[in-house]
Amino acid sequence: MIRLRQLARAASVLITPLAPEDVLALFNPVYSSRQLRGVVTKVVSETPDSVTIHFHPGWGWKAHQAGQWARIGVELDGVRHWRSYSLSAAAGADPAITVTDAGAVSGVLVRNTKPGDVLFLAPPQGEFVLPEHPRPLLMLTAGSGITPVMSMVRTLVPRRPDADVVLIHSARTPKDSLFLEELNELADQFSNLRVTHLFTAERGRLDFGSDAELEELCSDWRERAAYACGPEGFLDDAEALWASQPMLPVGQEVSEGSTLTIERFSTNLAGGDGHDGGLVQFEASDREVEADGDTPLLDVGEDAGVLMPSGCRMGICHSCLTPLRAGQVRDLRTGEVHGEPGQLIQTCVSAAAGPVNLDL
Repeated sequence: MIRLRQLARAASVLITPLAPEDVLALFNPVYSSRQLRGVVTKVVSETPDSVTIHFHPGWGWKAHQAGQWARIGVELDGVRHWRSYSLSAAAGADPAITVTDAGAVSGVLVRNTKPGDVLFLAPPQGEFVLPEHPRPLLMLTAGSGITPVMSMVRTLVPRRPDADVVLIHSARTPKDSLFLEELNELADQFSNLRVTHLFTAERGRLDFGSDAELEELCSDWRERAAYACGPEGFLDDAEALWASQPMLPVGQEVSEGSTLTIERFSTNLAGGDGHDGGLVQFEASDREVEADGDTPLLDVGEDAGVLMPSGCRMGICHSCLTPLRAGQVRDLRTGEVHGEPGQLIQTCVSAAAGPVNLDL
């Protein structure tokens, strides 16, 4: 043991000013004791504006559960930006994210990612996962909301002959429908999966105004554990339908009847009152920016080139918590104005309510 320590000290002297992990990273790009990384192994085109990016994570990655998401870091113009993406690969497999070209970071991932690229990672998280005990399942998805559910389908259907999964997926057209061919092949191969594709350009949105259409598509929907993921309006309508039905609680287990578990990609943010906004000072970065009362401080900082911690960008994961040195902020979800020196604020859902000083 003493000899090993002596060798380690000798090696450190030889490679100074580099650290040992810096040298190891030259041979293995995903090795880092400071930042979890993954190397891209494959990029698969899904639709004209979306791809699935497969990657092999480095040491420190915790195997994901089907339905979870992870934060992915990408450097743009020297600034590292973090976004949260659902993991679409089956549990137990190397992870993959399916990304649609919508926004600066997603656009770069879709257009520029190639095998061998290195992604910055954070461990998987999220509670949108399969039930602990086997139950008949109903999956309601729209658009890219199919992504976490695809992980569930890939995990459950080929491995559990006793599974019973009904998937109703809405997309604008067949060309825009993620995983269309694979889902059809899985439904043909496995009797425990039934898939219905709804193309809204042809027939309009799935009608949650009453239970009639859902009854037609899945007559026993009240006996199934339901999962829903998609745009805000789609999820709001699904919640309203479940709330209107007796004995159909949202997100609660009951002895009989359906439950509804929801995964949201965004949250509704209210604007300020016109008089809000002010000078935002980023102390550690030595930046000052005039901000309005409608823009989240996370966006204000990123636009100014400040390295901003972030994750879900909708007030759920708390990855963006930042000490407030001075000033007050408005919570864009509730309209509440608050702020005390030293208070941790969520920059993704907070806007300036007057001058603000942040410890970034």
